[in-house]
Amino acid sequence: MRTLAVATALTVALSTPAAAATTPSLPRPTGHAPVGVTTLSFVDKSRADPWVPSVPYRELMVSFFYPATSAHGPKKQYMTPLESERNLERQNIPGLPLDVLSTVRTNAVVDAKLAGRWHSLPLVVLSPGWTQPRATLTALAEDLASRGYAVAAIDHTYENRATTFPDGHVTGCAACEVDDQPGFWEKFAQVRSKDTSFVLDSLLSSKQGALIDPQRIGMTGHSAGGAITTQAMLADPRIRAGADIDGSIHVPLPASGLARPFLFLGSMDNYTPGAPGPYDDWETDWPHLTGWKRWLMVSGTVHASFTDLGVLAAQLGVDIGDAIDPYRALAVTRTYVSAFFDLHLRCRPQPLLAAPSPAFPEVSFIG
Repeated sequence: MRTLAVATALTVALSTPAAAATTPSLPRPTGHAPVGVTTLSFVDKSRADPWVPSVPYRELMVSFFYPATSAHGPKKQYMTPLESERNLERQNIPGLPLDVLSTVRTNAVVDAKLAGRWHSLPLVVLSPGWTQPRATLTALAEDLASRGYAVAAIDHTYENRATTFPDGHVTGCAACEVDDQPGFWEKFAQVRSKDTSFVLDSLLSSKQGALIDPQRIGMTGHSAGGAITTQAMLADPRIRAGADIDGSIHVPLPASGLARPFLFLGSMDNYTPGAPGPYDDWETDWPHLTGWKRWLMVSGTVHASFTDLGVLAAQLGVDIGDAIDPYRALAVTRTYVSAFFDLHLRCRPQPLLAAPSPAFPEVSFIG
C-alpha cells in the first residue's frame, strides 16, 4: 500500500559503514530566488486533539518556506537527532547511524528576510505521508519557494514518529495505535482537512500571510498526504488546485465530484490499467474529477522516489529498489508539480502538461 511509511522501502538493502559516513545533502533548488524558512507553531483551541483527547487543543508545527532576499545565513536543520532516531529505528538498516538524518544539509536560510510585495505570493500547502514528518518534502518545498511560491509544510501531530515543539517536548505516533480500526481513514481525512484549513486561517492572519495572495492557494502531498488533498479541497474552497503524489485513496470522492484542477503523479512500473492494483482507487476517483485533470506516471520510480528519501538513500548507500536515477526522479517531481501550479495559480501556459515531452521520456500520460 502506498500509504505506508516511505522509509520502509529502505529495508530492502544494506548500507555500508563507508556510505553511512557520508554527509547527505538535498539538491539545490532550480529557481532563481534564494530560499528562506521559518518554523511556526499554531495552536487550535477550538478542538481537542483528535488522537489524544486529553490534550484540550490541537497544536501543529509548520515549516514556512519562501523566496528570500539573501542566500546567506544558517541553514535549516533537516531533523533533530531524536527525530532522526525515531524515524530510522524501526528500519534496522545495518551500518546506518540513527542520527544521520539530523546531518542532512539543506538550502533554506533560517528566518531570512522575505522577498515579495503585498499579497504577491501564491501558496502551496504540503502534507506528508502517513507516519512521515514534514521534513521529507523539504526538497520540493525549497524548489517551489525558489520559483516564487510560499510553501507551508505541515506536521500533523501524533501522526508521525516525532514532532518537536518550541518548548522542547516531542510527540510520537499515537494514531499508529488505532490505524487498524474501522473508520480510521475517514477520521484521518477529516483530521488532516481540519488541520489544513486551520493552518490556512492562521497563516493568512500572520505577518507572513501579508505576502500571500489568498486567491492563489494550492495543495499537494505524498502518499496519504497526497491522497487526502481531494478531501481538503472539498472542505475548503480556498484551495484552488491540488495534486496527489503517489497516494492511495481510502476516502473516495462523492458522486458530486470535484470541479477544480487536479493532478495524479505516480509510478508507471506498478500500474496495470483496469486491473486490481495500487492505482485502482485513482481509476475510481478519475471520473469524479470534473475540472482540468491530468494523470501522469513515471517509469523506474518507487514510492520513496517522489520524496527526499530517494536521493538521501542513494547518498547513504541504501538501495530502495528504483530503476531511475534518484536525482532524475526528484527533478521530474519538481518540474511537473511546479508546472501544474504555474498553470493553475499563475495562469502561465504549460506545454509540458499538454502532451508527452521528449525531454521527459519516463513520464507517461494516462489521462
